[in-house]
Amino acid sequence: MWVLLLLWPLALGFSLGDTLTPIGFEDTGSAAEGDDITQRPHPRSFPGQPCANDSNTLELPPNSRALLLGWVPTRLVPALYGLALAVGLPANGLALWVLATQVPRLPSTMLLMNLAAADLLLALALPPRIAYHLRGQRWPFGEAACRLDTAALYGHLYGSLLLLAAVSLDRYLAVVHPLRARTLRGQRLASGLCVTAWLAAAALAMPLALQQQTFRLSRSDHVLCHDVLPTGAQASYWRPAFICLAGFGCFLPLLAMVLSYGATLRTLAAGGRRYGHALRLTALVLVSAVALFAPSNVLLLLHFSNPGPDAWGDLYAAYVPSLALSTLNSCVDPFIYYFVSAEFRSKVQEGLLRRGPGTATASREGGSRATGTRSSSLM
Repeated sequence: MWVLLLLWPLALGFSLGDTLTPIGFEDTGSAAEGDDITQRPHPRSFPGQPCANDSNTLELPPNSRALLLGWVPTRLVPALYGLALAVGLPANGLALWVLATQVPRLPSTMLLMNLAAADLLLALALPPRIAYHLRGQRWPFGEAACRLDTAALYGHLYGSLLLLAAVSLDRYLAVVHPLRARTLRGQRLASGLCVTAWLAAAALAMPLALQQQTFRLSRSDHVLCHDVLPTGAQASYWRPAFICLAGFGCFLPLLAMVLSYGATLRTLAAGGRRYGHALRLTALVLVSAVALFAPSNVLLLLHFSNPGPDAWGDLYAAYVPSLALSTLNSCVDPFIYYFVSAEFRSKVQEGLLRRGPGTATASREGGSRATGTRSSSLM
C-alpha cells in the first residue's frame, strides 16, 4: 500500500493554485439557493452540478476544480500513460509476434498470447487519453470516442488482470498437481479461460460505453471526458457499475492469484534451491499485480464505503494517477513472463536475424521433446 500513501500527497496536496483562480458558486448563479453542491456526496468522478440553462455544462466546487486542472492530472498522469505506451507497445508487440510464430502452441502459450494481446490493446487505447491530459483536460475527439476509449481502457486493463488470474491457475495445476495437470491442462481449458476472461472484461466495461461522459466545465473551454459527471447519474448509474468493476474485475482475480500462487510458492519452496528462480519469479508476478492494481481499486471502494462529503473528500483526484499507475502492469508483464527466459530471448534473436528454416524447425522439434521445460521457462 506504499503506492497509495504516495499518491495522497501528490493528488491532494498540490495543484496549480497560482494559475487557476477558484470562482465561488455565489458568483455564477447556477446553483439553486440552499442547494450547496459542496455538501453533496462525492462518488467516483468529480460530482458536477448541471447549469440551469445547459445540462451539458457542469459546475464544480473551487477545490475540485483546482485538483482537476492541477499538475498531477495534466503532467504526472500523461507521463505515466506515456511510459506505459512507450514500453508496453513494443514489448508486448514483440512478445505476441514471438509467441504466435516462434513457439509451439501449448496451452500455456495460448494464455500468454491472450495476455500479450490484452496488454497491447491497452497500450493502443492510451494515445487519446495522453492527448486529453496534455491539452489541460480538453477532449477533442467527441462523445463517441470518449465512450469508446474509456471502455477500451478499463476493459483491457481488467481483462489483463483476469488473464493474469487464468495464468496463475494454469501454473497452480502444473506445479501443485502435476499428475492431474496431464489431463486438465489442455487446449480446451486454456481456450475456456481465455474466452471467459474476454467476455467478463467486455461485460464489465460495457456500461462505460452506454452513458454520456463528455461535459463542458462551466466558465471555461474545457471539454471533459469522464472526469466530471452529473451527481445524479453517479449515484444511480456509475456507482453500481464501478462496484462491479472493482469487485469482479480486480479483487476476485487478485484473490484467485493470491490463492493459486500462494500454493505454488509453497510447493516450489519445498522443492529446494533448484526452484529458486521460479520461486522469485512467481513472487514477483504476485507482488507486482497487487502493488499496481490494488491502490486504484481500494480508492474506488473507499468512495462508496462512505460517500458523505466529509468522509474522503475529493478522492477522485488520487484515483486518477493511481489508475494511470495500474496501466504500468502492461509494461511489467512482458519482462516477467517472456524476456526473463533465455529460451524466449533466443527465439526473439532467431526471428529478428531471420535464421534459416532448418534452425527454426530443429528448435521446434527440441521444444516438442521437452514441453514441460518449455512451459516452465516461458511462465
